[in-house]
Amino acid sequence: MTTHSTDVPAQRSAPPPGAPDPGAPHPGGPQPATVGTDLGDVPTGELVRRLSTQLSELFRRELDLARTELTAKGKRAGAGAGLAGAGGVVALLGVATLIAAAVAGLATVVPVWLSALIIGVVLLLVAGVLALVGRGRLRRATPPVPEQAVQGVQSDVSAVRNAVHR
Repeated sequence: MTTHSTDVPAQRSAPPPGAPDPGAPHPGGPQPATVGTDLGDVPTGELVRRLSTQLSELFRRELDLARTELTAKGKRAGAGAGLAGAGGVVALLGVATLIAAAVAGLATVVPVWLSALIIGVVLLLVAGVLALVGRGRLRRATPPVPEQAVQGVQSDVSAVRNAVHR
């Protein structure tokens, strides 16, 4: 971002529709100082007013920029999540096909009903092991509190309290 001594910092994106042009004259008020204006001749009250106006404009534009960026990223993330979900469905169909192939392959040695039963039991055993491992990891992850952040805030509050009491 480029800034001038008395101008609002240059905008990184176009102003929102309907927003006043920062370079346009301000209706009902004094013109903003140009780069060559001697600020020593401007009253302090006017400088404070300009600062307040420029800071609020800067913050508003930065929030608009952040909102625009987050909207674009959200759209991309939504599209990515949809594609990942579609990939998961196709993978599930592939696994189901492989299971059917395993049943058919085992059916060449034993009756079809027995091969389906064997494959089904093996799948249930794998599912049980995965569920137990997942449950153990969930227990270690709870409670879902950002412990380091909480400790950091607590130490900050403690430091401020100690500084105030001195």
